Order: sequence, then structure tokens, then C-alpha cells
Amino acid sequence: MKNGITKHLLFYIVLFFLFSPIVEEYFKPIDVKPLSGAIDEISNVKFRIGPWFNGEYQKQKEKYLNQHFGFRNICIRANNQLAFNFWKKAKANGVIIGKHNYLYEENYIKAYYGKDFTGESKIEDKVNKIKFLQDTLKKLNIDFLIVFAAGKGSFFPEFIPKKFQSKKSETNLECYLKHCKNQGINFIDFNSYFINIKNNSKYPLFPQYGIHWSSYGWCLAADSIIRCIENFKKIDMPDLIWKQIDFTAQPRDDDYDIAAGMNLLFNLPTFKMGYPKLIFETNPNKIRPNVLTIADSYYWQMFNAGIPKEIFNNGRFWFYNKQIYPDSYDKPITVSEINLKKEIEKQDVIMILGTEATLPDFGWGFIESAYKVYTSNFSQDNAEYEKKIADFENSIRNTPEWLSKVNEKANNNNISLDSMIHLDAIWMVEHENKK
Repeated sequence: MKNGITKHLLFYIVLFFLFSPIVEEYFKPIDVKPLSGAIDEISNVKFRIGPWFNGEYQKQKEKYLNQHFGFRNICIRANNQLAFNFWKKAKANGVIIGKHNYLYEENYIKAYYGKDFTGESKIEDKVNKIKFLQDTLKKLNIDFLIVFAAGKGSFFPEFIPKKFQSKKSETNLECYLKHCKNQGINFIDFNSYFINIKNNSKYPLFPQYGIHWSSYGWCLAADSIIRCIENFKKIDMPDLIWKQIDFTAQPRDDDYDIAAGMNLLFNLPTFKMGYPKLIFETNPNKIRPNVLTIADSYYWQMFNAGIPKEIFNNGRFWFYNKQIYPDSYDKPITVSEINLKKEIEKQDVIMILGTEATLPDFGWGFIESAYKVYTSNFSQDNAEYEKKIADFENSIRNTPEWLSKVNEKANNNNISLDSMIHLDAIWMVEHENKK
């Protein structure tokens, strides 16, 4: 009798596990938490005779079902949790699990040990260009500011796992600091500052499971940047104020970004973090300068908190010198689509901000492009220059073979045809000018 009950019970358990994913897929009785990170969504495919016979329908349908079966996200999180708990493996690209479960991205460890060093001559050349731009723009009453954000590899070297440790050599950051000091460049070194106050800070400056500086950390950095700009421009800007700081155990937002990308089943325990409740001063007599920021992801926290809008005069953020924000929220727009010289000369301050892991390509092309603009004898705001660009654009549009090639380039670069025509026209004018 007991054997019969056991068999029936096992049978129903098996049925439950077989059919519950199907029920979840079609009826969604349980709200399953979506996965974090960049995921290429595979769309469903409609049945058609042609794709059925050549096998394309089956391939696409299989890909779709593999991504959309019921409880898939829970299964993935459970698998990732097992890998983390038992084998100390992170099911996320470039993530390194350090001592005491401190999480890193591999590029920050390489940067700390100098494994990504690009060479002194390259850095010296770039700093020379920065110096030229700083001096040239100052004549136009535009200040140039370099900001070196703190990096987790340098801040927490004690938790880097043994197999990733190596002999420390010269780093990009050390080389940049040396040449910036020698050349008299305007810069802020938050990396050294954070390390110096690490043991005396009232609240953590870096999280255990995030890659960016903490909420408290970026607030300190933002306040310092505001004070620096005030000193440059001899102005009084709106103050960034926090009268209260929440001290909570569960990290929020970017303070948990690496762990969130690992898609684990359970939240990881950690120490308490400080979260300032920000207030932006609204005094109409305060001056809000035009500030253009070219930066990596370390600027997102300041941007999303409202610094460009509330402290600056609706300052623009050029993410890796590519996408322009906030404009790209409404319609994607890239730096390649605008007149660089005109945009530069609208500003009171131009700031380039990067952390140690992104220094191999610091400026992301902005420094070189701006240098070219101000060392060219043929000014971009010249009426003749604009007319020649317009003439070449018309020529491209009226030449079918040329237009077809430009259209192909636009598709390959994933930009609009109009933008590609404009870029090709600029290249033609500059090439013609060099002859």
C-alpha cells in the first residue's frame, strides 16, 4: 500500500515538473524576476511553408523556445548560484570573484598591475594635446578639466585573488599623473584621494559587489568638481547639499551592479552603505555654467542624480564620446553627427572623466578630434567650409553609385544615411583641403 502511494506521489511530482514550465510560459501565474544585463531578445517566428522546408523555421523556433520556456530565469539564477557557492565561479563575462567574495571586473585588476600600459610616448603625446587644448580654449574663456575617477582595483588590492596577482609595473594612471603635473594640466586625482581617506571615511567609498564608486563616494567627487569649477570661473554655483544619509545593509542601484549582472538566486550579504539624500540649491542668483562632460560609466551616477540639470546649465554627457545624453533618450544622436567646434565653443567648461580601466583609450577620440579642429587652417565654422560640405552632400545624393556605397557604409556603421552622407562630405572637404 505504501509503495503504491509512493509511486503515485513520485508520478505526480514528475508531472508537476514537466508541466509547470508550460503553465508558466502560457498563463504566467507567477511573476518571475527578469534577468539583468544585456540580453539579445529573440522574437517568435510565424509559420511559413518556405522556411519550414529549408529548416529555417525550426532553427528560429528552437532558439525562441529555448529563451522563453517557463521558469527559465529561475533555472538560470539557480545554476549561477550553485556555481558561485560551490565553485566560486561567476557566470558573467569579465567578472572576478576576489577574497571574501569581493567582486571585480578583470580590466580593473589589469589596470592596477599595469598590464594594460599603453606606453609613455603615447601618453605624453596625448597630454601634449591636452595642454594645447587647455591653453587654446582658455583664450576663449573655456576651462578644460581632466578628472581621474577612483578605481576598484587600486582601492581594494588586498582582495584580488592570488591567481590574478602579479608584479606591479608602471600604470597608465601613474604616467598620466606624472605628465599632467609636468605640463600644468588642470586635473583632479580622485584615485589617490579615495585611497588616502579609505580608513577614515565615515561611509564606504566603494561597495563589495559593485564596480563604481559608492553613492557616498560619487557625492564627494561631485562636490569637489563643483568647487573646482567655481574656482576656475570665479563664480558661485548652486550647492549640492545632503543633511541626511541613510545607512542600510542592502546595497542599492550601482552599488550592486556586478552582482546584479551575475543573476544569482539570492542577494549577497554585505556591509552597510551610506546613501545621501540630496538637495539641490535653487537660489536664482547662483550661476549655472555650461559644462560638457566626456566620460565613461563613472559619470552615470552624477548624471542620473541630476547634476548636469540642477547644478550645470543642462550639461551634455558624451558617453565614451559616442552617444549624446540626454538627447539620445528621445532620438539617438552621436557625436559624429554634430559640428564639434560649435559645440565646444558653446561651453564654459569641458570635462573629461575616466577611471583606471578605461585609460588605455582615454578621451575616446575627443582629444584628437578637438586638437585637429584647432590646429587646422581651415576652420569648421567657416562659411566656405559649410558650403563645400553642402555641395558634396548634394553630389553624393545625385550620384546613384556613390549614394549606394555610402548607404552600405551607413548600414555597416549602424547610423542613418543622412549622417553617413554628412560624414563623407566632411571627409571629402578635408581631403581636398590637404591637396
